[in-house]
Amino acid sequence: MVVDFSKSKSPPSPVCISGKNVEIVPFYRFLGVQLDNKLEWSTNTDAVYKKAMNRLYFLRSLRSFSVCSGMLHMFYQSVMASTIFFAVVCWGAGIKAKDTNKLNKLIKKAGSVVGCKLANSDEVDGQDGVKIVDSHGQSLPPPP
Repeated sequence: MVVDFSKSKSPPSPVCISGKNVEIVPFYRFLGVQLDNKLEWSTNTDAVYKKAMNRLYFLRSLRSFSVCSGMLHMFYQSVMASTIFFAVVCWGAGIKAKDTNKLNKLIKKAGSVVGCKLANSDEVDGQDGVKIVDSHGQSLPPPP
């Protein structure tokens, strides 16, 4: 993928690696994160939203079988939240407000299914998502 910050919209010159031309693509999926050539995160947010909506269906199905709220919360944390917040350290600070609202509405829907308030994407950003833990599993304060 070629990322070009110039204001002119002329096509970039071809890039050759080991004598082979590198293909120019509008977006690329790397380790489950969708990167586009404008360094915007809308493509990634749409993919995350679609995956999480599929998992919301299963969460609702579990609720219809009268599964207790503790198990619903565990399902949300292990299946939905892991999908929504995967690699949030990379894209969390760079998404647009409309994408943040889209994810927050999804989390709110999941919260109504589970029956409790869940942490939205504003509360789980790159800093809060990474915690330093000592050998006994106790959270340590962030470094100065």
